[in-house]
Formats: sequence, structure tokens, C-alpha cells
Amino acid sequence: MLKEFKEFITGGNVIEFAVAVIMAGAIGTVVKGFVSNIVMPVVGMFTGGVSFADKKIILSEAIVDAAGKVSQPENAIMYGAWIDSIINLVIVGFVMFMMIKAYNKVKKKEEAAAPAGPSQEDLLAEIRDLLKKD
Repeated sequence: MLKEFKEFITGGNVIEFAVAVIMAGAIGTVVKGFVSNIVMPVVGMFTGGVSFADKKIILSEAIVDAAGKVSQPENAIMYGAWIDSIINLVIVGFVMFMMIKAYNKVKKKEEAAAPAGPSQEDLLAEIRDLLKKD
């Protein structure tokens, strides 16, 4: 069983999957930075300088004691962060769509370039002719 596990874990599919997961995490970080640092400031410019990342609906204010220490944090709905997440999803979805589209295009070219072998009828005719010779 240990040998089977070793073959499985060192197999190409598992390694490729691990690389894909790591790359997806890195791409997610890049996209989040792109949305937060580039897209949302542009959107904020068109909405009068409003930063969506800070937008929230406060349900209950924070309670601060006499020493200035927060004894109970505010309770708020952070809808600006949610808008950022939706934009992240759309961008990642579009990037994945473009990657799959490019992959399919390359795959079609490879399939078209592959030489077509003889048809089933050609093979059967060849076998028939070989049998007639004997």
C-alpha cells in the first residue's frame, strides 16, 4: 500500500494539480491587488471619490471605555468589501475563460496538424488482401 501511495503522490497528475493550486493562489492574490489598488480607485473616481473598500452599514457602534479602549467592536455590514469580491470573481472568471479559450485553440491546431491515419475500411481492405495472398 505504501508503494501504491508513493506512485500516486509522485505521479504527474498529482504534481500538476499541486502546481495548479499554488498558481491559483498566486493569481488570486494578484487579482485582489489589481482590483483593490487599480480598479476600485478608478470606480471611486467616477462615484465622487468614494472608496468602496470602506463602505459599510453600521448596525451598532463600537463601545469605547473611559481609557479609550474598545470594549465592544462595531457591528457592521461590509458591503464595499463584498463589491470588491464580486469584481475579483468577474476578473478571475474572465481570465480563466481566456486561458481555456487559448488552450482549446492550440489543441484544435494540434489535432488538425496530426496526420490522419488510414480509415477502418482501408485497414480492413488491407487485411483482406493479405489474407487472399496466403
